[in-house]
Amino acid sequence: MNVTRAQQIAQSPDMKNVTYNGKSVYIEHVDAQTETATIHFLDNPENQQRVPVSQLAEH
Repeated sequence: MNVTRAQQIAQSPDMKNVTYNGKSVYIEHVDAQTETATIHFLDNPENQQRVPVSQLAEH
């Protein structure tokens, strides 16, 4: 995924099907300068992670 699309998804009121390492995630914030996203797994919302945007996939 690219940074622009990740930002669009993060700002969208609609839930999109996004995965990281094959697991469904929610994009909370995108940092365009570092090309990373703050995410949490849908099955574990308390566990936030910062990951490279390039490793996110939209389905």
